[in-house]
Amino acid sequence: MFIATLLTNPKNPVLEPATVDALRNAWGGGDAQWLSPDVAAEFAIATVPGNRWDVWGEMQKLGIDLVVQPVENRKKKMLLADMDSTMIQQECVDELAAEAGVGERVAGITARAMNGELDFEDALRERVGLLKGLDAKVIEKVLANRITYMPGGKAVVATMKANGAHAALVSGGFTAFTARVAATLGFDENRANTLLVSDGKLTGEVGVPILGREAKVTALKEISTRLGLNAEDVMAVGDGANDLGMLGLAGAGVALHAKPIVAAECDIRINHGDLTALLFIQGYSRDEFVN
Repeated sequence: MFIATLLTNPKNPVLEPATVDALRNAWGGGDAQWLSPDVAAEFAIATVPGNRWDVWGEMQKLGIDLVVQPVENRKKKMLLADMDSTMIQQECVDELAAEAGVGERVAGITARAMNGELDFEDALRERVGLLKGLDAKVIEKVLANRITYMPGGKAVVATMKANGAHAALVSGGFTAFTARVAATLGFDENRANTLLVSDGKLTGEVGVPILGREAKVTALKEISTRLGLNAEDVMAVGDGANDLGMLGLAGAGVALHAKPIVAAECDIRINHGDLTALLFIQGYSRDEFVN
């Protein structure tokens, strides 16, 4: 048995009952259950429809995300999340670069790396090298003035934890940021790269080993094993090419507002909803959210 979930951006709720009912009837689904009025609904289906992606494309034009997944083990026991452009709305290295006067150059490298056009580790070294000499106090300035959180993040972490799940933040960014973001959102642990500092200035180097694509996969394996879980129990969420390994291994790999190369390899693609979509696709209704 499978579940089809339709959802949209809570700030622009455009999901109409007629849309849900039309698809439910076309696919021979069970009764529709509304998880949040005008925002998210679901219904059961016996098999994955052959025209799934054609319908997905039509729904995208309406501002609606469509997810089809097995009913079994839908509520996950672990959340493994990327940070940059996932739990926060920025790329932290780009924000540091803007303060250093090399924002445009670094942002271009970041975009290419996240699109899978550049080797992640080489690209990170190049970008950090351009930050050499930047006052380390700028990190706190960026955290205070430039970093904003993706809507729904606190609700996702709090709700999953209230239901027994473990939450880990795993980033190709920097510990100076993941520590703050993890604490603010309620994550149980975080892993990231370390910006090296000497005499109060960034050295232009990053600590090794660099946490990239394979390190995220390792984190999934290590943390789930420690908790007595397997990959099927994990929901991973990310947007960049360096997230593809963990997204492919997790029981539910969610491409959230992801680069095209990433979305193309994931069955769960959220382009319109915010982070609360991670709860809706697990079957949580809006009144079950913990805020």
